[in-house]
Amino acid sequence: MIHKLQTRNILIALFFLLISTLPLNAYVGPGAGFAFLSSFLVLFLTFLLAVFSLISWPFRFLLRIFKGQKAYKKSRINKLVIVGLDGMEPTLAEKFMAQGKLPNLSKLKNEGTYAPLRTTTPSISPVAWSSFMTGVNPSKHNIFDFLSRDPRNYMPDLSSARIGSPRRTLSLGKYNIPLSKPLIKGLRKSTSFWKMLGDHGIFSTILRVPITFPPEKFRGHLLSGMCAPDLKGSQGTFFFYTSDKEKIKKREGGINIPVTVHNDKIETYISGPENTLLQDKKELTLPVKIYLDKNKEEATIEVSGQKFTVKKNTFSDWIQLTFKPGLMMKVKAICRFYVSQIHPHFEMYITPLNIDPEKPALPISHPFIYSVYLSKLLGSYITLGEANDTWALNERVLDEKAFLDLTYSNHEEWEKMLFNAIDKTKKGLVTCVFETTDSIQHMFWRYLDPNHPALKTDQANMNAQVIEDLYIKMDRLIGKVQEKLDKNSVLMIMSDHGFKSFRRGVNLNSWLYQNGYLSLKEGKKESGEWFEDVDWTKTRAYALGLGGLYINQKGRESQGIVSPGKEKRELKKELSQKLSGLKDDQDGQEAINKIYDIDELPPGPYKDNAPDFVVGYNEGYRVSWDSVSGKVNSRIFEDNAKAWSGDHCIDPPQVPGVFFCSQKINTSSPSIMDVAPTALQLFGVNIPSYMDGHSLIDSPQNSSSRKQK
Repeated sequence: MIHKLQTRNILIALFFLLISTLPLNAYVGPGAGFAFLSSFLVLFLTFLLAVFSLISWPFRFLLRIFKGQKAYKKSRINKLVIVGLDGMEPTLAEKFMAQGKLPNLSKLKNEGTYAPLRTTTPSISPVAWSSFMTGVNPSKHNIFDFLSRDPRNYMPDLSSARIGSPRRTLSLGKYNIPLSKPLIKGLRKSTSFWKMLGDHGIFSTILRVPITFPPEKFRGHLLSGMCAPDLKGSQGTFFFYTSDKEKIKKREGGINIPVTVHNDKIETYISGPENTLLQDKKELTLPVKIYLDKNKEEATIEVSGQKFTVKKNTFSDWIQLTFKPGLMMKVKAICRFYVSQIHPHFEMYITPLNIDPEKPALPISHPFIYSVYLSKLLGSYITLGEANDTWALNERVLDEKAFLDLTYSNHEEWEKMLFNAIDKTKKGLVTCVFETTDSIQHMFWRYLDPNHPALKTDQANMNAQVIEDLYIKMDRLIGKVQEKLDKNSVLMIMSDHGFKSFRRGVNLNSWLYQNGYLSLKEGKKESGEWFEDVDWTKTRAYALGLGGLYINQKGRESQGIVSPGKEKRELKKELSQKLSGLKDDQDGQEAINKIYDIDELPPGPYKDNAPDFVVGYNEGYRVSWDSVSGKVNSRIFEDNAKAWSGDHCIDPPQVPGVFFCSQKINTSSPSIMDVAPTALQLFGVNIPSYMDGHSLIDSPQNSSSRKQK
């Protein structure tokens, strides 16, 4: 019976492996649209590989048993579970524990360990989580921000991955047919600790850890997290439909689509990815018909061969969409619909177009069929890296209740994945990161800060309980995890950074302009996005991203004017002295605590890719929205009136994360870089000498020597 079940599972896996290579699939990426792979040779080779896999399965099965028995000989535990609660703030965790509102975290603290967790410089999620998984400082893993700059044109790039066009194509009439895969390349360097564990025969399941797109190959399962794109190749582009002409305006993070209601019927479209299969590239679209029922306050929607009804102020289930670029090819996406108004004007929100996990248009998991397995087991689920639509709330396309409904719905999907992994893992590592804590604190922190400028527009919605409720919900999650574990398991709860209020923005590019370090083209007093009107031949410094400041260096930047060596050192010293302690012209408060010179930070082979300075803002401040997008204007300081009212992109010592562990640790000041070596040591795997982190749990040898002393 067991043999039959195993054979059936192999055949199912082979089936998914085969269909995943058919021409129906596409590869998608930021800025690259998508390309289609329909090479008969690739399909034929995949079929041969599948047949070989089936024939060799008994031998591989026996080898796996032998290696598995050997793998755990030196292990001190059977199972390690790491739950990441992105952005959990230690002062709030400590406050709510003291009030008795977090009994499960309090239990971990009393029976094991609790300590603030030192974060990275800068204290930005992709940087910190990369150090978590590799145990090294940013100069060794190459991630320094969400964005990096292309020195050839000063334009921003996503720091975590590159998607390139296929190297070989065939022109055939109006089509441009790819004959090879497009480049999908991860930019995070160094080796994850689960890859090291896998090399020693220890299995891992890794769920939604940031900077895991594209997924790496290792002995285990992985579903990508933060920085996995949507079907349009962006980090999340929502859609807003309205018949109200006064609401048609540019919206950050989304697309406005005006509609006309005629006899309670609307005909519109969904904007899909660019069709790179065509010589003359055009955006793919799907027609949508909407029938309104004012009495029932609902809308019936027809799209992609489906018909379903959505009640006002209620999210639809995940709806599968099929785009058809031509040549009998199909590209699948999933999304959810939310109708916020029927009358007098129609308003509807659609989530970003998520990669369909059941028929993924690009690899979002390892192995490729893992996302398919999860969808068959649990149903459709969100695959976008930046899952919770903070910009839809910022732009008032979603109200607070709708945002919370959507966010907690995503969270429930991740909980199901986590508990499925824990139940199926008898020995090994399970890691899952929840971005729920990060997203909700970003958007609701203003209710904890009576002086926040955003409260002027949101006072009627005073919702101070949201963050406290968030922490209580996360504590319940931890309680459910604790119930699943035995004495041979270790549980770690951690966050990558903490949180503080973001009241005022600092436009570094405006400061550089007003102080003579950045120049605009003749006749210009302001610049559009991405340095549109900057004169690089006269510019010595510029800022890009959430914490970086760059010197326009000769020989490095394409139009660099500052010579490396003495000239650069003198300029850096001058900028550091002027910006350190920079005061807000409104009230004289210090806006910048410290300027971190990259030359004074820990070394590594990728240090040359880092910004020249990391700016450590004071509590209450952060780089302004305009400065992030490369705008230059007359305002250096400005109020932050957005719902996005809490942040962590400030001076790192001000925003440590949290660390809980079911065992005692050997320091009162752990670092996020210490988690990887600790995991290796618990499983009896040697810690590489290049790691900057240290094990938080003494080895048996060290423990016995301490007892003797």
